[in-house]
Amino acid sequence: MTYAIIGTGNVGSALARHFARVGIDVAIANTRGPDSVAALADELGSHVTAVALPDALAADVVILAVPFRAHTDVARAATQGWAGKIVVDAMNTYGIAPEELKGLASSNLVAAAFPGANVVKTFNQLPAKLLAANPADNGGRRVMFVAGNDEAASASVAQLVDALGFAPIALGKIAEGGALLALGGPLVLKNLVKLG
Repeated sequence: MTYAIIGTGNVGSALARHFARVGIDVAIANTRGPDSVAALADELGSHVTAVALPDALAADVVILAVPFRAHTDVARAATQGWAGKIVVDAMNTYGIAPEELKGLASSNLVAAAFPGANVVKTFNQLPAKLLAANPADNGGRRVMFVAGNDEAASASVAQLVDALGFAPIALGKIAEGGALLALGGPLVLKNLVKLG
């Protein structure tokens, strides 16, 4: 399984640091090109590689850590189709009017932009500073919720969440669990720790 993070802001950088910390290879890219990511990749070591956006989009699992409206630009940058890929929606809808979501869960809009991909919602519930912290906390692990419409894709992402040191908790499908993770949802900004 190959992984890529799209976005080098607070969330993308935090996730890249977790990949580096546990020794899982990941590509990282943004729309400005690999030179703009080189310093971060050099700092984090050999497990994090700065690449061009189309190269990152060739990964099996693509983590979107960009401002919400930018996801459509990312989708258009792909040089191949999305069938069989997993797209992780780590975005929130800050500054997006409810009308723009057309009454849909934000992850359903993401799925429409990435036809054929299995979209899984996770990594969006914590403030970036807390997301960047070591997930080991007070004898337990910080909880990370996971929601997606495809069980196999959700299970694969939950395994990644676990490997990065978080305690994954499955919330079911996007329409149910994803709604709990939407901006303003009851599970957003919750710092929960699973003991044991």
